[in-house]
Amino acid sequence: MTDLSARGNRTVERAALLAVEHDALLKIMYAPAARSLRVDAASSLAKLSSEIAARHGVLVKKVTEAAGRLEDVADEARWVDLVVLEHAYERTATAFFHGQPVERLLRLVGCPVLVTRLPARAKYRRILVAVNFTPAAKDLVKLASSLDSAAEVEVFHALVSALTEGKLRYASVSEDIIKAYRQDCVRQAIDGMRWLTDSWDARRDHLRSTIRHGDPARQAATQQQCTMAELLVVGKRKSSALQDFIFGSMAKRVLERSTGDVLIVPHDARASTRAIDTPGSSLAKERMREAPLHIGKEAL
Repeated sequence: MTDLSARGNRTVERAALLAVEHDALLKIMYAPAARSLRVDAASSLAKLSSEIAARHGVLVKKVTEAAGRLEDVADEARWVDLVVLEHAYERTATAFFHGQPVERLLRLVGCPVLVTRLPARAKYRRILVAVNFTPAAKDLVKLASSLDSAAEVEVFHALVSALTEGKLRYASVSEDIIKAYRQDCVRQAIDGMRWLTDSWDARRDHLRSTIRHGDPARQAATQQQCTMAELLVVGKRKSSALQDFIFGSMAKRVLERSTGDVLIVPHDARASTRAIDTPGSSLAKERMREAPLHIGKEAL
């Protein structure tokens, strides 16, 4: 999706790089910003499509039938594996009560959504994957590791035991018991990281796992900034506008704090539109088990 501005076309460049990596068809849709419909949109979109196809050597299809509304994007998204759009922030009543455009789009589509902030000068070099230890986490790691065969991937988990520790202190539980509880949480997190090793394929040479303590969204965004990861991958449970408005969501809070690109993957994301044969190998699993596991001091 692009509004045909220089900033909006960065999403097209990023999508083109991913299309090259996966030998995929790139579909470009014109999505005008509020009250900024271009009269030359059709010709500009055709020119952009030709330039992208020539520069990257990918098959490009321009989507001109739709008006760029979220409903149009969702309808087109039924036939794609990934939606790429620019990070945009609206200050409207609709955005306040129903969420920003990307949040509303996530309720309509069944595929991952990539929100871009950074210029797409090269392929992703570092990818950070924020995980919990639900069954959906394995699919999240598998997807992240398949995005770019040469990227360094870091699996990140934030321990959220602070609330429980506060309740224990309120109940006058000794510090020794609280420390033991914290260490038990760390051990469970380490076991969870090992459980995720089956998601890595044989191409992955640079693996890293990190555990820290604190709010998952805040810690994930901070870790992305500290490690200079261009992409942060997070999952999102299916929710309503009311639930997101009252309780917020991990994806929403990450988008608010992140300084790089963010890939949001619905927990119930549908299967790819084409079969991808990337079986994990015993060597890859062994590499992951031997990969460094970094545990922040504050987690202990």
